[in-house]
Amino acid sequence: MNKAELAMEVARRAKVNQKVAKVVVDAIFEEMVTTLQKGERIEIRGFGSFVIRNYGSYQGRNPKTGESVNVTPKKLPYFKVGKELKEKINSKG
Repeated sequence: MNKAELAMEVARRAKVNQKVAKVVVDAIFEEMVTTLQKGERIEIRGFGSFVIRNYGSYQGRNPKTGESVNVTPKKLPYFKVGKELKEKINSKG
């Protein structure tokens, strides 16, 4: 499912037009990005949580040339699935 399909499903379930649903979906994702940029955690009960993990710099290698390269520190989002979602996915039926 992509973002457009998600907006269509929100429109169908909420019985609103697709433009309104698209604005809602966009607003949710924008707020999630803003929250993660601040370094804050997002927790959606029954679904999972998003956090930012910090990775330090390290000495890497260019696979094409074998040359050593410095990899700068970075922040990456990490998702941990919630217990309820994990159980729903793994249940039969």
